Amino acid sequence: MPTTPRSHIAMFSIAAHGHVNPSLEVIRELVSRGHRVSYAIPASFAGTIASTGADPVIYASVLPTEDRPEAWGTEPVDAVELFLQDGMQALPQLAEAFDGDEPDLVLHDITSYPARVLAHRWGVPAVSLWPNLVPWEGYEEEVGEPAAAELMKSERGRAYYARFAHWLDVNGLGEVHPDAFVARPRRALVLIPEALQPHADRVDRTVHTFVGACQGERADQGRWERPAGAERVLLVSLGSAYTDEPEFYRECVRAFGDLPGWHVVLQIGAHVDPAALGDVPANIETHAWVPQLSVLRQADAFITHAGAGGSQEGLATATPMVAVPQAVDQFGNADMLQALGVATHLPKERADAASLRAAVLGLVDDPEVAARLAAISRRMAREGGTKRAADLIEAELPA
Repeated sequence: MPTTPRSHIAMFSIAAHGHVNPSLEVIRELVSRGHRVSYAIPASFAGTIASTGADPVIYASVLPTEDRPEAWGTEPVDAVELFLQDGMQALPQLAEAFDGDEPDLVLHDITSYPARVLAHRWGVPAVSLWPNLVPWEGYEEEVGEPAAAELMKSERGRAYYARFAHWLDVNGLGEVHPDAFVARPRRALVLIPEALQPHADRVDRTVHTFVGACQGERADQGRWERPAGAERVLLVSLGSAYTDEPEFYRECVRAFGDLPGWHVVLQIGAHVDPAALGDVPANIETHAWVPQLSVLRQADAFITHAGAGGSQEGLATATPMVAVPQAVDQFGNADMLQALGVATHLPKERADAASLRAAVLGLVDDPEVAARLAAISRRMAREGGTKRAADLIEAELPA
């Protein structure tokens, strides 16, 4: 066991599974090493955080919840405004919550703007636990600056940047550009495998360290048992946010219902009434939620929305994937998985029964896909995962 003295570490995140879940095993490991961890989070995730042994520090958020994804809007400026608004209103809450109990080190999700402001105010190191792809050298010129220029064309976009810059300035961070503040942390531990990172050879390794999947056993989520006699198992899941897709699930039922030898685990989320699927054959079990990692460890194929979490779980368990992205970074992840030769990117508008069936059957019967998945899984295991992440965090603690 490390001999690092017990420290107070504060983690900051938002109420979203894709941002909280990647950090949980790292937090659990830090607690097991004797550190006191405070985790700033909205109340809906308090129980999840407490289960790691960390102390939830509750703050009120104005961000849309995962059961209202439409509240994020349809334009890029809608989302960035919401993140800024949330950060600005959360800062005084969090400053008060930690007053007199300041941590020795700040950990933060990429979306938690108050965390870096508070770390600066307290004079302690800040480390980002980064749950998805990171910017590479040249990212600003290739991606960031064109996106910013598009935002700056509108009055709302210009007002957003002016408001953000003023907030950073009055909080002592000087004239740092808002985009650099968000995308260029002091130090980052990347909680995805390097295999999912575009232009990995151009990532600054003095800032970003890929520790890969930090998955743990997740015994608290329960265990799924493969039915006796199931020759092949398929998991279908669109994650936790973009699940209101009854027609897509009906296409899956048409594609795989009564397919000889196949058993299907169909996760439909909380928004779809199972009755909307019609008559579901006996080889398909339907759930609002399943212990995904437990299923994937026994599955032969995975139809996924290609979120960062699901993508790396598919890679870690060497499961061939059909990627049907729904939003945000999922399109890029789907392209990366296909480029790795372990998945088929099937756009949502083309994901009919015939295409879904052909994509799945083509992948599971391809020995080259299996070989590529096995090689990636071995590389991921060498990245170190949870224990390496905890070691690197301890190395950032003040002497």
